[in-house]
Amino acid sequence: MGQIQNFNVQGGPDYGVKNLPKLRRKMKALGLDGFLVPHEDEYQNEYLPESNDRLMWVSGFTGSAGAAVIMSERAAMFTDGRYTLQVRDQVCGDLFGYISLEDTSVAAWLGQTAQPGQVFGYDPRLHAPEALAKIAGAVKAAGAVLKALDINPIDQSWDDRPPAPRAALSIQPLNLAGESHTDKRRRIGADIKTAGADAALITSPASVAWLLNIRGGDVKCTPLPLSNLLIDHDGHVDLFIHPDKITDEIRAHFGNQISLHTEDDLAAHLSGLNGKTVIVDPAATSAWYSDKLTASGAKVLAQMDPIALPKACKNNAEIAGTQAAHIHDGAAVTRFLHWLDTEAQSGDIDEIQAAQKLEAFRQSNGGLKDLSFETISGAGPNGAIVHFRVTTATVQKLKRGSLFLVDSGGQYQDGTTDITRTVPIGTPTAEMRERFTLVLKGHIALAQIRFPEGIPGSNLDVLARMALWQKGLDYDHGTGHGVGVFLGVHEGPQRIAKPPNNIALRPGMIVSNEPGYYKTGGYGIRIENLQFVTPPAPIQGGERPMLGFKNLTFAPLHKGLIETSLLTSAEMDWVNDYHAQVLSHIGPQVTGEVSAWLNAACAPL
Repeated sequence: MGQIQNFNVQGGPDYGVKNLPKLRRKMKALGLDGFLVPHEDEYQNEYLPESNDRLMWVSGFTGSAGAAVIMSERAAMFTDGRYTLQVRDQVCGDLFGYISLEDTSVAAWLGQTAQPGQVFGYDPRLHAPEALAKIAGAVKAAGAVLKALDINPIDQSWDDRPPAPRAALSIQPLNLAGESHTDKRRRIGADIKTAGADAALITSPASVAWLLNIRGGDVKCTPLPLSNLLIDHDGHVDLFIHPDKITDEIRAHFGNQISLHTEDDLAAHLSGLNGKTVIVDPAATSAWYSDKLTASGAKVLAQMDPIALPKACKNNAEIAGTQAAHIHDGAAVTRFLHWLDTEAQSGDIDEIQAAQKLEAFRQSNGGLKDLSFETISGAGPNGAIVHFRVTTATVQKLKRGSLFLVDSGGQYQDGTTDITRTVPIGTPTAEMRERFTLVLKGHIALAQIRFPEGIPGSNLDVLARMALWQKGLDYDHGTGHGVGVFLGVHEGPQRIAKPPNNIALRPGMIVSNEPGYYKTGGYGIRIENLQFVTPPAPIQGGERPMLGFKNLTFAPLHKGLIETSLLTSAEMDWVNDYHAQVLSHIGPQVTGEVSAWLNAACAPL
C-alpha cells in the first residue's frame, strides 16, 4: 500500500521563520543577492518526495505549483489562483510578498525588481531551459547577473533533510502493459533515428517507467521510479538509478539490453557523448543536462520527449485494464455515494470523515495501491476552492442546505482513476440545480462530440463551456487532462483547455471531462468522468471518418441536482443511457441497500 492521505497540517509560516535565515546566511557566504526556488525537483515532478520539497522547506507552502525568489532583505512567493487562500495561510506575510502568477511572471517580476550588479543564483537541475531563458533575459535586461550554482544552498542549509526514497522497483506485467519493453525500446529507437539523432535523454520518471514496464514507490500518489535513462537509436538503454531499487527479478526482467549505472555516473556518461546528437525535451528536462551535453561537445536536439506521445496513446491491453480498474473503483465510489445520500445527510459528518470513508470503501474492494491524488473533499464554500485540501485546521461539516464536492481517484495496477461528483446535503436551491445542470450540459456535449483527425483538445474546450457562457458564467481551470495507466493522474502532452495546444487528440488517449462552476463563498460544482479517444469511424451519410470519446467512469450523477426543464430530449437520453450503463457495470458489484439505492439513482429521468 502506498502513502495514504494525511489530514494533519503540513507546511505553515513557521517554516519560513525558521529556515529563511539559514538560507540567507548561505546566500551571503556565496555572494548572492537573490536565489530562485521553484516548486519542481530534479525530475520536474508534480508530486515530490519530502527530500525534494525545497519550496516548502523555505516557505511552508505545500501547493503543487509555485515559486519563490529569496533576496537578502525581501522575498516573494508566486502562486496561481488555485492557491490564493492557501498561500496566505501557509506563508508568513511578514517575510514574503504574495505575487499572483495571473498578474505577472517570475521573469517579469525579476525584470522590474533586480538592480544592476546584483547576482541571482539558481540550481540548474531544477529549471527547464524554456522557463530559464525567460528569466535569464529579464535579469540581463535589468543589468543583473544570473549565476548557475554547483550545489543548492537549500540543500547545504537543510540540516534535518529526509533521506531520498529508495523503493524497490516492480514489474508491470505484459498482460497489462500490452507491449514488451524490448519492442517499446526498438520502436522508440527507430523514432530517434528518424529524427536524425543518436540517442535521447529521458529524465521523466513516468517515461522511464512506461518504456521499461516497471513501476516504483518513490513518490506519493504516483508509482514513479526516480531515475534517468539514455536510449540509443538501436534501442539500447543506459539506466541511471540507485542500486538499492534493483532486485534480482528486475535484473532478469531487463536482460542484457539495459545497462545499469548509479545516478552519480550520469554526469560522466554525458561528458562522453562528444559528437553525438541527443534529443532533450526543453520543456521537461532541466537545464543542467543540456549544459552538460553542450559542454561535452554533443549536439542537443530540442524536441519533445519521444516517449510522451506513445505513452499517451494507450494500446488495447492498457485500455482494457483501465476499464476494469474503473468498474472496480466505480463500485467503491457508488457505495460512498449511497453513504452520502443516507448517513451523511445528518449534517454531522465533516470533510475529513467523508474522505476517509471513501478511502475505506476503496481499500475494502482490494487492489488499491495508493490514491491517485489527495482527495479534494469540499463542503459548502470550500467546494468553491478548486484545489481545496482539507486539514484538521480547516475541516468543515457537510451542512444541510449545502453542496458537497468530492474529487478523488485510486491507483490500481491495471489503471488509474479520477472522478468528481457533486452531491446535495439536504435540499438544494433552485440556483444550485440550475448551475449543476448547465455544467452537466457541457459535460454531455464533450462526451458526445465527434471530430476529425488532427484536432487538438483546445479546439473542443468551448463545448464544455457553452451553456455556462450563455448565462454569463465560466470556470477558471482546464476541462480535460491526460491520465496514465498506473502512472500519473495528470499526464501530457494532450489536454482540453482554453490555451492553444498543438497536440492532436489521437486514438487511445485518455482525457478527463470535468467542467465546473464555483460560487465564491457559496459552493462548488464539478462533474468529472474519464474517457478515451476512439479510432476514426464512419458516420452514416457522412463523408469523413470521425474520432470520438468512449466513457470509462461509472458512478451515478445525482438526479436531485438535475433541472430537467433545461435539458434537451437528446441530453435527457444521454443521462438515461449513462445511468443504464452504470447499472449494467456496477449493479452486479453491489448488494442489499446499496443495490436498491443504485436502482433508484439510475432510474430514467
